Amino acid sequence: MLCAPAVVMMLLVTAYPIVYAIILSLQKKDLRFPAEGGFVGLSNYITVLGSSLWWQSVFNTAFITVISVAIELVIGMAVALIMHRAIFGRGLVRTSVLIPYGIVTVVAAFAWFYAFDPGSGFVNHLPLIADNKAWFGGRFSSFAVIIMAEVWKTTPFMALLLLAGLATIDESLYEAARVDGASAWQRFTRITLPLLKPALLVALLFRTLDAFRVFDSIFIMTKGAQNTESVSIVGYQQLLSRLNLGLGSAVSVLIFLIVLLIAFAFVKGFGTTVPKGGGQED
Repeated sequence: MLCAPAVVMMLLVTAYPIVYAIILSLQKKDLRFPAEGGFVGLSNYITVLGSSLWWQSVFNTAFITVISVAIELVIGMAVALIMHRAIFGRGLVRTSVLIPYGIVTVVAAFAWFYAFDPGSGFVNHLPLIADNKAWFGGRFSSFAVIIMAEVWKTTPFMALLLLAGLATIDESLYEAARVDGASAWQRFTRITLPLLKPALLVALLFRTLDAFRVFDSIFIMTKGAQNTESVSIVGYQQLLSRLNLGLGSAVSVLIFLIVLLIAFAFVKGFGTTVPKGGGQED
């Protein structure tokens, strides 16, 4: 009884939209042609999967996700270790690091857009940067700015989750390792990483799922131009720009299935158990 209100609310805001999207994806429903409609089965999915635009957007999304999450993991780990080992000013350091994550994504995207825009930005006036560099005029230069914006915005989130994991590791393990003559790298690889495995799973899973649904930065900076569409941009164009609810819902369902596969792969790949004895298997 205590859980019932929360369960009902979750069903209303999550289960019902998912089921309704699946139903729409099996129909021909275009608001531009309301008289035409009806059940079409898997026709919408065949159309989407047979489109080169869909596969291009999947590649773009995977490229942004892999590169940005990998960079965020490295920088986030370094920041988490610094915050964890800070002797003084720890609260100030943690607060300062989290400032980018507290900024609304759209605002951060506009800030990076104006910074790299040739007409209003300051980046082109920096040393070693061409004054006439059109960052959003090329595909991979656009990707570079989008990835930098994503890394700047969400690295604090990664660092915060890893910091929580570092706080659970018993310091006596490090002291024993020092007595045994273990180097800093050995302590990191034999103690920190194995015991940080659950936190790494959570951080990588949450951030990968979030990165795969990237929309704001691309929409603000390129709106999908220069072949920079993500899967979310393709879904937006079908649902809201072209008002094709059938194809748009099929795209949304495919994104949902990919997200489920990513979550399953992470959970199976990382597992849920933590090695005993500071990373040494029994």
